[in-house]
Amino acid sequence: MLTKQVTPEQCAAQVMEVVPKVIRFMRAEARRQQQPFLSLSQLRVLAFLDRSPQASLSDVADYLDVSRSTMSAMVERLVQRGLVDRTEDPQERRRVILTLTTTGTEYLHQVNEVIRSQVAGVLANLSDAQLCQVMEGIALLGEAFKTIKTL
Repeated sequence: MLTKQVTPEQCAAQVMEVVPKVIRFMRAEARRQQQPFLSLSQLRVLAFLDRSPQASLSDVADYLDVSRSTMSAMVERLVQRGLVDRTEDPQERRRVILTLTTTGTEYLHQVNEVIRSQVAGVLANLSDAQLCQVMEGIALLGEAFKTIKTL
């Protein structure tokens, strides 16, 4: 079987074309499922805190690429809704530590489950062999980017 030679540049172009489409689909599903409860930015804060417990306000602001004052206001709304706890770091008084509450974790997992179900519905059109190829490709992509610290 002959294989076509693929360059890293061609692969990168394909990743840059497909990944944003998948992300837009997932964001649209998140908007559809959420009712008017949280903004997508607030949902991203919950997801970040789920992956990075005990993150600082600055960590989350850097992740979303917003100012600390913008993040502070967004976190305040999440605290008021009982989704995030905010505490002072006992060793560094000016540092604010953020953690998901049980309610925040449950809400995030519910939204993620609905999105996962919608993505699975799209992927259901693929054959078993194609699904394996997708899984292998995603694993390779994850492996290629696993050492990148800015993600």
